[in-house]
Amino acid sequence: MTTTQSITVQVQGYGELTAQAGERLVLALQRGGVDILHRCGGVARCTTCRVSFQEGEPDAMTLAEYDKLTEKGLLGQARLSCQIECAPGMQVTPLQTAATTGLEPGKAPAETIQPAPEWTTRPGASTEG
Repeated sequence: MTTTQSITVQVQGYGELTAQAGERLVLALQRGGVDILHRCGGVARCTTCRVSFQEGEPDAMTLAEYDKLTEKGLLGQARLSCQIECAPGMQVTPLQTAATTGLEPGKAPAETIQPAPEWTTRPGASTEG
């Protein structure tokens, strides 16, 4: 029997929310009452689900996230919550919400990271070089 560890994620402007270790951050935020945008449905195409990290930024990054952040000039400035798995110690700030933009959040993201993740290490990660 598999058990999933419950963790706490600190969200600036929203307080603490409970998530499951390995859960997609975009889904944990949404379930926790954050009206985070995900206009492309959580497939790393639009960057509307971006967050900034105060603590606990994961070193792992999907290639889809890396490519999209590079394309948009956001690499090193933001992360895509649709491409991140929740882990203990995360403190994040949602950068675009329905309330701040007036936009509809978008199509519901799948339970698992889409597209199927190919992992790399983010620039500036503690495990790099």
